[in-house]
Amino acid sequence: MELENVYPWQGKAQIPGEGSFIKLKEDKTIEVPDEPIIPYIEGDGIGPEIAPAMIMVVNEAVKKAYNGSKRILWVEVLAGDKAEEKCGTRLPEETLEVLKSAVVSIKGPLGTPVGKGVRSINSALRRAFDFYSAVRPVYWMGQPTPIPNPERVDVVVFRENTDDVYAGVEFFSGTEEAKKVREFLIKEMGAKEEGFPEDVGITVKPMSEFKTKRHVRKALRYAIETGRKNVAVIGKGNIMKATEGAFINWAFEVAEEPEFKGKVITDPDADPEQGQVKLVKVITDQMLMQLVLKPEAWDVIIAENLNGDYVSDLAASLIGGPGFVPSGNIGDGYALFESTHGTAWDIAGKGIANPLSLTLSGAMMLEYLGWKEAADLIYDAVKRTFQDRVGTPDVANGFRKMGIEAKEVSTIEYAKEIVSRM
Repeated sequence: MELENVYPWQGKAQIPGEGSFIKLKEDKTIEVPDEPIIPYIEGDGIGPEIAPAMIMVVNEAVKKAYNGSKRILWVEVLAGDKAEEKCGTRLPEETLEVLKSAVVSIKGPLGTPVGKGVRSINSALRRAFDFYSAVRPVYWMGQPTPIPNPERVDVVVFRENTDDVYAGVEFFSGTEEAKKVREFLIKEMGAKEEGFPEDVGITVKPMSEFKTKRHVRKALRYAIETGRKNVAVIGKGNIMKATEGAFINWAFEVAEEPEFKGKVITDPDADPEQGQVKLVKVITDQMLMQLVLKPEAWDVIIAENLNGDYVSDLAASLIGGPGFVPSGNIGDGYALFESTHGTAWDIAGKGIANPLSLTLSGAMMLEYLGWKEAADLIYDAVKRTFQDRVGTPDVANGFRKMGIEAKEVSTIEYAKEIVSRM
């Protein structure tokens, strides 16, 4: 299907002669032109189906919100399976160069071959642009859900993106590297040999004060600016004291910084006043339980990388699954928005994939650009499709399980249904 303002990859990225890249200013804020060039990565599996749906919806929202005075020029860059097929590598240098020039971009799901020593492209992208916070707003828009009163769920998970086991420092069982690390830990660092048998595989879990504190600052600033009151910092600090315990301690040190004095309270018995947020610590397994039992208790959750992955997925499941949740990887100015779900190879090519996660990430991207009017059009239109019981098979089947009749449509038809309600 032909889409407006789209420049597909043709042997190389096709940079248009019109429009211009977003500028990253010295203070790490962005300057957005009326016709920004935005790169997109289709992704693997269902990516080539949901990316065009997202672009269609975002284009129409921008057109209607600004009467043609603004538009996005979309440039395709490659990563994942398509990149490996066309370029012989899963993350071409050209892709990194264009993403850097553009500052803000969006991508579909990218797979990582399991057990083959292949590094995650998602992790590589986060490291390349220092996207140190993954921001995932989880909220109900009218879709069928597994819990009663799903409107109780309205939480934003701030997942640290560059530390923790996702750093990719691993030593596989049986390798010389693993043997060397094992020997060093036992002989030089006093580790108990029974904890490190000869066939051990080892993953390093780095966590730094600098990275933690900049992530926490971003989350606290967001909570204050958006009027969200109850903020939790989570971790298994009772077990991993040098990493997750330190993460929690550093978060409370940030709360004492001059910027947050009088704005962030840490007394567990106090209630936040107007303009204040309350920061408390919660053990990760307790948070997982609390999200199920009383999700309305939390407005913002600040998490390490691995725990943030768990928590954001559980929160997403409460409102129907990751297919309904947007995500943004955000650093100092640079941002990459993405779908939160996987490649879903089992339904790839069937035209039935739910495009909402990537589409809502497109709306989240519009907000980041300062184009809130266009983003609101998307949010309102998506809510209307749910009110009218329209959706891809997963959505329609969800309504039917509730005893509600629903209209089942394809991926691209779903995008058209959303557009028709703007």
